[in-house]
Amino acid sequence: MGLFTGLVTLPLAPVRGVVWLAEVLTEQAEQQLYDPGRIAAEMQQIADEVAAGEIGEDEAAAREEELIARLHEGRARGL
Repeated sequence: MGLFTGLVTLPLAPVRGVVWLAEVLTEQAEQQLYDPGRIAAEMQQIADEVAAGEIGEDEAAAREEELIARLHEGRARGL
């Protein structure tokens, strides 16, 4: 990058920084959302809630379906 180009694009530096930060945060959030270990822990929590009588079988099944969909999505994304 030449001196002139550097000076002309300097005002865009904060924008590029914010975009980079947003990309990093998105990547980290997706890794946590689709983490198989985290999904397994949430499945166990659902099982514990059912055993304690806090939620019914229908609600547990619906939540488990959502978790399975997240697991498949994470695998499809290669995370």
